[in-house]
Amino acid sequence: MVKHVVKRDGRVVDFNNQKIVAAILKAMDVTDSGEDIVLAAQIADYISKLDKEDMSVEEIQDCVEMELMKSPRKEVAKKYIAYRNKRNLARKAKSTEIFQTIIEAQANDITRENANMNADTPAGMMMKFASESTKTYVDECLLSEDVREAVAKNYIHIHDKDYYPTKSLTCIQHPLDLILEHGLKAGHGESRPAKRIETASVLACISMETVQNEMHGGQAIPAFDYYLAPFVRRTFEEEIDQVSEMTNTDYSFLKSAQIDDYLKHDLIGLQGKERALQHAINQTVSRVHQAMEAFVHNMNTIHSRGGNQVVFSSINYGTDTSAEGRCIIREILNTTYEGVGNGSTAIFPIQIWKKKRGVSYLPEDRNYDLYKFACKVSARRFFPNFLNLDATFNQSPEWKPDDPKRYIHEVATMGCRTRVFENRFGPKTSIGRGNLSFTTVNIVKLAIECMNEPDKEKRISLFFNKFEWALDLAARQLEERFQFQKTASKKQFPLLMNGLWLGSDKLKDDDTIESVINQGTLSIGFIGLAECLIALVGKHHGESEEAQELGLRIITFMKEKINGFSEKYQHNYSLLATPAEGLSGKFTKRDRKQFGILPGITDKDYYTNSSHVPVYYHCTPEHKAKVEGPYHALEGAGHIFYVEIDGDATHNPEAIMKIVDLMDKYNIGYGSVNHNRNRCLDCGYEDATENLTVCPHCHGNNIDTLQRITGYLVGTTNRWNSGKLAELKDRVVHK
Repeated sequence: MVKHVVKRDGRVVDFNNQKIVAAILKAMDVTDSGEDIVLAAQIADYISKLDKEDMSVEEIQDCVEMELMKSPRKEVAKKYIAYRNKRNLARKAKSTEIFQTIIEAQANDITRENANMNADTPAGMMMKFASESTKTYVDECLLSEDVREAVAKNYIHIHDKDYYPTKSLTCIQHPLDLILEHGLKAGHGESRPAKRIETASVLACISMETVQNEMHGGQAIPAFDYYLAPFVRRTFEEEIDQVSEMTNTDYSFLKSAQIDDYLKHDLIGLQGKERALQHAINQTVSRVHQAMEAFVHNMNTIHSRGGNQVVFSSINYGTDTSAEGRCIIREILNTTYEGVGNGSTAIFPIQIWKKKRGVSYLPEDRNYDLYKFACKVSARRFFPNFLNLDATFNQSPEWKPDDPKRYIHEVATMGCRTRVFENRFGPKTSIGRGNLSFTTVNIVKLAIECMNEPDKEKRISLFFNKFEWALDLAARQLEERFQFQKTASKKQFPLLMNGLWLGSDKLKDDDTIESVINQGTLSIGFIGLAECLIALVGKHHGESEEAQELGLRIITFMKEKINGFSEKYQHNYSLLATPAEGLSGKFTKRDRKQFGILPGITDKDYYTNSSHVPVYYHCTPEHKAKVEGPYHALEGAGHIFYVEIDGDATHNPEAIMKIVDLMDKYNIGYGSVNHNRNRCLDCGYEDATENLTVCPHCHGNNIDTLQRITGYLVGTTNRWNSGKLAELKDRVVHK
């Protein structure tokens, strides 16, 4: 008797003869004679009694064909066989068409799905071949039937579906101190602990570059200033030894000198120990600056993921008030302001200033001078973005101002917006944790399907019913993916699970990762709240109080449902304001094809990013902050607030500070400012001249606009997909 079915991916599930009955009835349904449930049940019963405990899907399908051919309904067998062949041919035809676009390096939404991936290089092409092939395998072998149908019908989108079979996790905030203090072991390579700032800088790069190959999402350092600060002091002590040797004088007692700040000063007029001390400080600052230059240079040039993409990296800093921490902050900002290469804006790492009252925001705060500098740098180079530690939902009762390791209790984020902080299964921290996987619900389609209901209250009620169904499905799909991910072994992730992921230090090589991955989060996202509201009440939340009230009701409902999923499945479910890059156009195109052009909804090539006010809507920065702010408290898996400002922001850091003030006023968790910056793709020259067509430096005409896409920068808009290019064109200045 058959007890188990071996699926195409090797998973073993319980045998269910009702699935055989359903498949036969589908084939019968397209014949002239119609259904014969008795015959279908007989065939299913016959197969169930075969003298085999385990059967593969293909073996079962072969048996169905043979039994149908023996029966009076041979025409059903022909339909069944034809259907199987048709599916195989359709898959091959689709794959051939996709592969041809990759081979020909065509600029389309397949090859431009990720703006930071160059899909035209050999390595990039190979990645796209693998990606598109794997997605088909996932659909056929790893997804439940109703999930697969929901994806096919455009109700949900499974992010990073091509990485699904690898069992990889999405992202992590690196506990860099472990590597710096104990060294690094990964696969065939290893390194000793760091002794000086240059080595610490290199190890920070290696950590993120190595783990990038073990994960499908981004890499971040949650406390860049704190982690690297000790190596500033060690470098200073090394310089004291150097000056002692150079002058043949013992200045070792200066190694314990109290230093308020590491600032360069001229040595003229200084003698003895004062001169030795300042010389050591000057040399230390120079070495820290060079280390920061090397760090930024490496993060923009050393490729990962098969050689076609630099690491999607982020660093958080701003709250270390020690002299050494301030030195790290100052020099990473100096490096960023100066630019890389020929003075170009560095795309990575995404830099995030941690704004905290009493530490790094108010004029009386120790790091206020560095905060002002950060705003100046952001005005020229887009980074840093700003993370509001004072937001009510970003605070921890464990944070103490006199705790030297208070950074453990500070939220950190990824540049695109991913946030991991709350934890049902361990400490409330961002460190050593990340997102496991996430899925987005197309709330616009759900709303469109309700538009024909003339009664507004019934229309909204119908939407919530559909929304609940979609959320339940997304949660179950993530649970199924979790069950698949947890079967991976530690040895599949030689660095990630060697102590970086929280709790992984206790695992043995052949242990599965099941016992530790629940420290991560499963995120359910949404896209197009603005278009959803237009479909339901005729206006979006930026232009209507009624729409804003409904928008908050929708996302609050989502938050409450997700809290329920956490209890039901015993995971850290969270709500994500989806950073829609490739997805922004995918949902829209398919909905337009089904429903036609609907004004304000499907009449553009994109849906508005998550809970944002539409990019085309003219309003003040304060109005935008007031509308979007309340959603941040609900979107615990990540969110971002954008403001577009006009003209050259280089000499206007006050404009950046005003936006951060709005974040403080309206309880906004994370935000950034967009402004105009031209880049010559031939020589790297940059400026903010309006409508620049000729480079003043090399006189070339290859001018592009440096722009932010979903939280990070892209060196050229040539790699943007059609949906994001349409959105870029529609963006208006907030004033």
